[in-house]
Amino acid sequence: MNFVECHDEPIHIPGYIQSFGYLIGIETTSLTISFFSENISDVFKIQDREDLFGKKLSDLPDVFQTVIDSDIFKDAGFLSKRENETYFDKIVIGEKQYHFSVFRANDFIFLEFEEVSENPQKRITNKYDNFYIIDNEQEIWDQLLNTLSNIINYDRIMVYKFMSDGSGKVIAEKTNDHFESYLGLHYPEHDIPRQARELYKKKRKRIFSDVYSEPVRILSRTETNIDLTFSSSRAMSPIHGQYIKNSGASSSFSISIIIDDKLWGLVTCHNSEAKHIDLEDRVQAGIFTVLASNAYSSFKAKKELEYRLDLNEKLNQLKSEFLKHGTLFDSLDSNRSELRLMPKADGLAIISDTETMTDGLTPDNETIDRIIDWAYQNTSQNIFISNSFLKDHGNELNLNSNTAGIIIYFIERSKKEILIWFRKEFDEHINWAGNPEKTIDVFSKDGIETKFISPRQSFEVFTENIRGNSKRWGAKNVIAVNLVRDLILETSHKQYITIRKLNDQLKKVNEELDSFSYTISHDLGTPLTVMKLNAQMLLNSLGEIADKDKNKINSIIGEIDNMAEMMQNVLQLSRAKHSEIQLETLETNLTIRKITENAKITYDSQKSMVVIKECPEVLADKTMLHQVFLNIINNAVKYSSDKEQPMIEIEGTEAGDQIIYRIKDNGIGIPEENKHKMFKIFNRMDNAKKFKGNGVGLSIVHRIMKRLGGNVDYESNKDGTCFILTFQKPKFVKL
Repeated sequence: MNFVECHDEPIHIPGYIQSFGYLIGIETTSLTISFFSENISDVFKIQDREDLFGKKLSDLPDVFQTVIDSDIFKDAGFLSKRENETYFDKIVIGEKQYHFSVFRANDFIFLEFEEVSENPQKRITNKYDNFYIIDNEQEIWDQLLNTLSNIINYDRIMVYKFMSDGSGKVIAEKTNDHFESYLGLHYPEHDIPRQARELYKKKRKRIFSDVYSEPVRILSRTETNIDLTFSSSRAMSPIHGQYIKNSGASSSFSISIIIDDKLWGLVTCHNSEAKHIDLEDRVQAGIFTVLASNAYSSFKAKKELEYRLDLNEKLNQLKSEFLKHGTLFDSLDSNRSELRLMPKADGLAIISDTETMTDGLTPDNETIDRIIDWAYQNTSQNIFISNSFLKDHGNELNLNSNTAGIIIYFIERSKKEILIWFRKEFDEHINWAGNPEKTIDVFSKDGIETKFISPRQSFEVFTENIRGNSKRWGAKNVIAVNLVRDLILETSHKQYITIRKLNDQLKKVNEELDSFSYTISHDLGTPLTVMKLNAQMLLNSLGEIADKDKNKINSIIGEIDNMAEMMQNVLQLSRAKHSEIQLETLETNLTIRKITENAKITYDSQKSMVVIKECPEVLADKTMLHQVFLNIINNAVKYSSDKEQPMIEIEGTEAGDQIIYRIKDNGIGIPEENKHKMFKIFNRMDNAKKFKGNGVGLSIVHRIMKRLGGNVDYESNKDGTCFILTFQKPKFVKL
C-alpha cells in the first residue's frame, strides 16, 4: 500500500476533467489530435471516437468546422501565442453556444469547451472604482466580496489570507443562512499543500461545479500523465473533493490573490448546492479581484511610506542625540528608551564587552549572558529574529516570560557590541476551523489502495492555546531594526573622531573670523572718520553750488555714516562673544526709561505712548544689559512709529528662578516666513525695508542673552510683536 503526503499528491495530472468541460489535445508539431475527454462526442457528432487519434481538425471539416472558423484558430495563429496563456472565443456547435478556450503548454495545444450559462441574477455596478478611494484594509476586502456576490451569488464568499507560518486565516466573509460563519478562523498549512499553492499561482481561477459528479476520463493512445495545470476543467483531487464535502458544500470556486508576485491569499467561495459559474463571470470575478489586490497593495505601500517617513524623522532626532556623545556606547545608553521603542519592544539590552545596560522588561544579566553565548554559537548573521525564543530555547537557557520574542543585532562581533530587543510572552488563543491534527485515511483508485492525510470530518471551532511565543515581529519592526543598524553604522566611533576633529577645526575658524571682524571694525573706524571729514570740508569749501552736486556729496556722507554704524554693530557683536562679562544684580527701571526717551527722539516719534510697568532686578552684565534693551526698545519704537497711535508696553515678571521681560509694540509685525532668519546677522524682514537698519541688532541681542545664561524669543502677528527676554533671577537682593 502506498502512502501519499498532501504535499506529494500529483494533482496537476489527474487523468480526468470535470463533467462541465470538454477537452481536445493537439500535438504542436503534427497538429494532429493526441488526446481528448471521453465526453467529447456529447458536443461533436462523432461516429467513432477512435477515428480522432492522429487526425487533424481539417481532416474532419463536418465535425470541427465551427472550431476551424473561429478567430483564435484561423491560420494556426495560436502557435505563435505565448505558452500557458489562454485565449477565449465563443462558438456555436449544433444549436448551443459554447465558450472556446485555447492555450499551448508542454508541446500540446489544449482546446477546451464549456456550455455558455446565462446568469439572470448577476448585478454589476460601477463600484469597482471605489477600491482606490478606500483607505482601510478591511473595507477593501469587504467591498470585493460585496461585488463578487453580485456576480456569482454563492452561499459563502471568503477572503483567506496565508500567514507567515503557512497556515491561513479568514479575514473577510459574506455568507447567508446556509452556512455558519468562518470569519476569524485559522486553517493549517496542509489544508492547501505546497503543490496546490503553486497551481494557484499559475491557474488563478478554479471552479468545482459539482463535487458529487463523476469526473470524465481523458483518452489517449500514446500520452500518459497529461499536465492539466492550465485547464479550467481539470478534475479535482479526491482528497480536496472530500474536504469540500465535509465542509457541507457541493460547489467551490476560488480566485488567487497575488501581491508582489506572491500568493498572498485566496477568494474562496462555497455553495450548498451544485452550481456552475459561467466562464465570463469567472473571468470578471478575477478582474475585480485583481483590482482589489492592486488597491490593497497601493494602500499598504502608502502606509509603509508614511511609517518610513515617521521613522526617518525619529531617526534624524536620534542622530542628533547620538552626535552629542563621544562614544557609541554612551550614545546608545543615553537613548536606550527611544531605541527600545523603535521596533516596539518591551525590553532592550545594550552590551559592550563586559558592560550591560537595560531598559524596560528584560531578563537578568546572567540570562542575557547565556543568550549571548547561545547566539555566538548558533547564529552567523548580524541580525537574528525569533517570535518563539521562549518556546524553542526556554528550558535550555532557563528563560522567563520576558524573553518569548527576541531580536539580536551584532554591532561588532569581535568587540562583543550587541543590541538585544525583547518581547514578553503573549498568551495567544487560535481558533481553528476543526482540529488541525493530521489523520490518516485510505483511498482506492483503479484497484490500488493509497494512504493519505484525511481531510477533517468536522469544521467545528477548535481552540488551541499557544504558549512560549511573543507577538509577531512584523515587517515594520524589522525595518526599524535595520534603520537603527544603519544609524549606528553611520555614527560609528570612527566617524565620531572625524566629526570631533572637524568641530575643533570649525571652532578655530570661528574664533579667527570673530577676531577678524573685531579687527576690521575697529581699524576701519579711523579711515572712515577721515573720509567723512574730507567730504564735509569739500562741501563747505565749494560755496554756492548746484543742489544736485550738494546732494551727491551728502549722499557720500550718509553712506559713510551707514558703513560706520554697520561696523560699530559688528564690533559690538564680536564683543558680545569675546568680552569678559561680570554678572551682578542690576536695576533696570532707569536704564529702560532713558533708552525709551532717547529712542522717541531718535525716531521722531514723540507721539509714541510707552507704558513701563514692573521692572524687577536681573542678574546680568551692566554693559551687555544696556545693549540688549537698547536694541529691543529701539526696534519697538522704530517699527511702530508710522502708526497713528504707537503703543509700547514693557513689563518684567518673576517665574521661578527666572525674570522674564516682555517688550510689546503695535508695529508692523514679523511675517511667518521670516521666522527662521530672525536672529541671523544682516537679515532683515521683507516688510521692514522702508525703515533704516542693517540687520545686526537682533544678532547682538541673541548672542548676549546666550552669554548671560538667558534667552530671547518673540511672538508676532499682524497687530504687532512682543519680544521675550529671559534673565537669571538674582540669588540675593541688592542692598
